Amino acid sequence: MSFSRAKSSAGYLTGQLLVAMPGMTDPRFERAVIYMCVHSMDEGAMGLIVNKPLPDVRFGDILQNLKIPARAECCAKVQVHRGGPVQTQLGFILHSSDYQKEGTLVVDSEISLSTTTEILRAIAEGSGPTQNLMALGYAGWDSRQLDDEIKRNAWLNVPADAELLFSRDYDSKWAKALGKLGIAAHQLSSTAGHC
Repeated sequence: MSFSRAKSSAGYLTGQLLVAMPGMTDPRFERAVIYMCVHSMDEGAMGLIVNKPLPDVRFGDILQNLKIPARAECCAKVQVHRGGPVQTQLGFILHSSDYQKEGTLVVDSEISLSTTTEILRAIAEGSGPTQNLMALGYAGWDSRQLDDEIKRNAWLNVPADAELLFSRDYDSKWAKALGKLGIAAHQLSSTAGHC
């Protein structure tokens, strides 16, 4: 799905959080919180897992591999996440909308997504967005696939907010996302029912 077409065909999940239900059987998504960057019933969906940091991957190392000089204090602020199982060699910067350049996807008034080395340079120099996280890879769904998974009780959707999204308290993001709906994990059933 192209970024330019995605904005014009935004679906109801664009800019929302997907929260894995307790019965999620795919270990890649167990207790995952995913920020939905793009959702279209006809073209598919794309999001980034925001609560699965990669402990052995450092932002500074990525910049060094790309030969981008960086200030140490800027690198320490950026956590690299496992964004999802698709194209894990690609990097994505999810960030506050105070930074926008050509190629930036504006998801909503608060959140944007960039994939260029230009944003990496800006962050490394200390002139990038005020809030950001980096993800390697993404979670992707074909047309109507995500909607089918929601019907099968695999996901809940929750309104997103920057505080939860960019929080460095990764271990509690899943529970806090559920809390935004006024529920706790023990209140959820892992099976779906239909009348």
